[in-house]
Amino acid sequence: MGESNIQDAVKQKYGEAAKRAATGGTACCGAGAELSGCDPITKDLYSDAEKAALPEKAVAASLGCGNPTALVKLQPGETVLDLGSGGGIDVILSAKRVGPTGKAYGLDMTDEMLALARENQKKAGAENVEFLKGAIENVPLPDNSVDVIISNCVINLSGDKDRVISEAFRVLKPGGRFAVSDVVLRGDVPADIRKGMELWVGCIAGALEENEYRQKLARAGFESVEVEPTRVYKVEEACEFLEAAGLDPESVGPEVEGKFISAFVRAVKPAAKSACCSPTCCA
Repeated sequence: MGESNIQDAVKQKYGEAAKRAATGGTACCGAGAELSGCDPITKDLYSDAEKAALPEKAVAASLGCGNPTALVKLQPGETVLDLGSGGGIDVILSAKRVGPTGKAYGLDMTDEMLALARENQKKAGAENVEFLKGAIENVPLPDNSVDVIISNCVINLSGDKDRVISEAFRVLKPGGRFAVSDVVLRGDVPADIRKGMELWVGCIAGALEENEYRQKLARAGFESVEVEPTRVYKVEEACEFLEAAGLDPESVGPEVEGKFISAFVRAVKPAAKSACCSPTCCA
């Protein structure tokens, strides 16, 4: 599937999910939703205290695989960017943490999600929030303008992950942090089985292999790269969906077990080098 086709498919799926959330439903994804409900991927990612402080529709629209606001310590006054911000749950949570002197941006390419996010922003009274329309492969912000980049199970959806990572590096300030939740693959899985599991795990997915993720971040210039598993998906959780996809869960189990995970992916843009102030430091 080409990059433009992937974007079209993602827009359609997430647009439909936003409409369901906007009308009081829950933003499940595609066939997996009808078969097995909105669990097991998106439930129990946020504490009761976090959910209580958010508009109901922001919680209902969450389609993530983790809680990126829990993996990075935000400081008052910082600027945060959420890549693929959806209904705005992580943006609103981040805005509370950076306070009135900080700023939280959400970037999404789906009109329905942007409309829902802005409605949720208004209900939450979040004045230090701005939602931008655009693709995560082309971030509409200046170089060196963001302290922290977060994302919640969205980078795996991109058809050009190198471009996404390059753009993240560009907009981060020196010393800025990359802290995302994403679906990650461990080891090799046959293509037909991988496709079925990816559709179940992330609506429409293209999970990077763990070491490949590390390599892409390092090539872009990031340092201190970490991939921390937060959940290992088990084949029995996806039985209904695999059967509907024409796969036998019992026979594919050994090919799948332990290989699809949700993970916190962290990295740091190197800090700016101090200017040379004497012959000694230049030497």
